[in-house]
Amino acid sequence: MDFAYTAYTEDKRMVRGKVSATTEEAANDLLAYGGYNVISLKPTFALIDKEKLLSKFTRIKPEEVVMFSRQFALLLESGTDIVTSLDLLQEQMDNQTLKKMIAEVASDIRGGSSLSAALTKHPRAFSQMYHRTVAAGEQGGNLEIVLRQMADHIEKGVVTEKKIKGALTYPVIVVVVAVVVVGILVTYVLPTFTDLYGQFNVEMPLPTRILMAVADWASAYGLYAMLGFIVAIMAVYAYTKTPAGKYRWDKQVLGFPVMGRILHISELARACRTMSFLLRVGLPLPEVLGMTIQGSTNKYISEQMTEVRQELIRGEGLSRPMLKRSIFLPMMTQMVKVGEETGSLDNTLITVADSFDAEAADKTAAAIALIQPMMTIVLGGLVGVIILGMMSAMYSIYGSL
Repeated sequence: MDFAYTAYTEDKRMVRGKVSATTEEAANDLLAYGGYNVISLKPTFALIDKEKLLSKFTRIKPEEVVMFSRQFALLLESGTDIVTSLDLLQEQMDNQTLKKMIAEVASDIRGGSSLSAALTKHPRAFSQMYHRTVAAGEQGGNLEIVLRQMADHIEKGVVTEKKIKGALTYPVIVVVVAVVVVGILVTYVLPTFTDLYGQFNVEMPLPTRILMAVADWASAYGLYAMLGFIVAIMAVYAYTKTPAGKYRWDKQVLGFPVMGRILHISELARACRTMSFLLRVGLPLPEVLGMTIQGSTNKYISEQMTEVRQELIRGEGLSRPMLKRSIFLPMMTQMVKVGEETGSLDNTLITVADSFDAEAADKTAAAIALIQPMMTIVLGGLVGVIILGMMSAMYSIYGSL
């Protein structure tokens, strides 16, 4: 049950808010434990909880978690306690969903919960890796350092994802424009000229006859073809959401020309960076691999890493199981082997991640430089063929006249 309260803090500042508790007495004790002098406490009832309804549709951006982590670390370094820091942070947040989550985390801590345990209740904002590293920071007494490292790790992942999406944006826009332009020409422009040419009893050139046949087919069956294409795309998309479909799609996409290599090394770079970060926090290697598997976006790679983890637990190490699987590139396996032998696995993994990120950036830039002229040539060729068919028909009509 939720209770609305009005209270004074220890520094005589009036605050209002809500607290969740089983009874009014429990809510009062919870606020008193947090240092609040309660003035009024009333249960709240609502047929529709607008805040909960809104929170289901409000997205929490990784950038907001990064900002929260850095500000939280700064407050802890300045000597502010955890609860006060959370109260200060939630008061200045614009995202109401995240603000409510932080308020609930502070409330749980007042009730005797640890920070990491309180964060586990909000997986939409704080992943398992996040609260597990926070738990390691609590145990090691370096919570502010871990929070900064976590913020840096999330930010690097966001930057990499934005680069990949930015690289794919231009080709997608060009393809959409090309399809729209050709569709308009075939559906609306060509039928007009077909009717005009039909008024002359002149045999049309072959390019014109082909275009006229395409225009007639598009007029008769174009809508059905478009609907069929949309249904097929939706069916493929729905299949890729199933476990078997996602596994097959993720495996196939790694073999695509150009983009397959980029996605492959980007995924391995993310895995290496995650493992390096978790090892530096102090987590054991089997748990590190488990969290890396959960954070992977490619089902095929995560399945391969699951098998590696099983062999690691059986005592075969990390590099040996990786060497058996071609999905892990030679540079990665060799550096992992060096890291195991020298005891600096976290350093070698971050080196591999930086190298893969640099290669992905270079290949992405090269792919964009290659795609732009290719799309221009294809689009120009399609429009040129249409214009050639129309012009050749006009010359045939002029010749007959």
